[in-house]
Amino acid sequence: MKRLVGMIAPLAAFTLAACSDSTAGRLSLALTSRPANPPAASSALQSFGAPTVSTAGDSSVIAMGNDTIVVRSIELVLREIELKRVEVVECDSVTDNDDCEEFEVGPVLVSVPLGSVATETMVSILAPAGLYNRLKFEIHKPESSNDAAFIAAHPDFNGVSIRVTGTYSQAGTRSDFVYTSELGAEQEVFIDPPLTVADGVATNVTLRVDIGSWFLNAGGTTLVDPATANKGLPNESVVKDRIQASLDAFHDDDHDGHDDDNEHT
Repeated sequence: MKRLVGMIAPLAAFTLAACSDSTAGRLSLALTSRPANPPAASSALQSFGAPTVSTAGDSSVIAMGNDTIVVRSIELVLREIELKRVEVVECDSVTDNDDCEEFEVGPVLVSVPLGSVATETMVSILAPAGLYNRLKFEIHKPESSNDAAFIAAHPDFNGVSIRVTGTYSQAGTRSDFVYTSELGAEQEVFIDPPLTVADGVATNVTLRVDIGSWFLNAGGTTLVDPATANKGLPNESVVKDRIQASLDAFHDDDHDGHDDDNEHT
């Protein structure tokens, strides 16, 4: 099952689209970076080519072999966040037809939760009862006149959609890094099984960002220095592709960062 997550920007930054139906369910959207599977029990398991993600205070540590990446912050610019009903092919501009529920138009800056924080709720809305199976949003690079207010509030994100800070260690040699990306891409993540929204019931969908896969080399055999994935550098396209492939969404009413419908399978 393919599916983004960490600390979120102030809730006031989100524009809510509320349903007028008094019998609607309360639907919340959360973000997590908690891996789908628990960390490997020993470093010996890493020889099979799977990086592990563990916590260290308010940071997350990606480890593979003798190399580690300590991730201290991840910030993303998102916009046009929508949840689609099972029967809907595309959202349209017709008001009050309940084909898609809009969380946010944006752009909005969000911080992915790291360390011991399992999930952070981004926003809650009232949504009509029904089945929803797709979360659609855009990773957005602010640059146009339409983004002037956002850029004024967040000047470091002029032309930047993703910013990561931390420390890269290769065989004991450490270096701090700042990784930024101009990635601009629409994402549509399938929720399997579909999310059920029921009248008068609170339901949560969590977007996972699988950061453990972001900084693998093209062959998936070693970690790369995130600084080498900045614009124009050798690993730029590899990391962009891995970020786009790292997103997952799932039912998560207990807010533990794991899929409620598949935790025991």
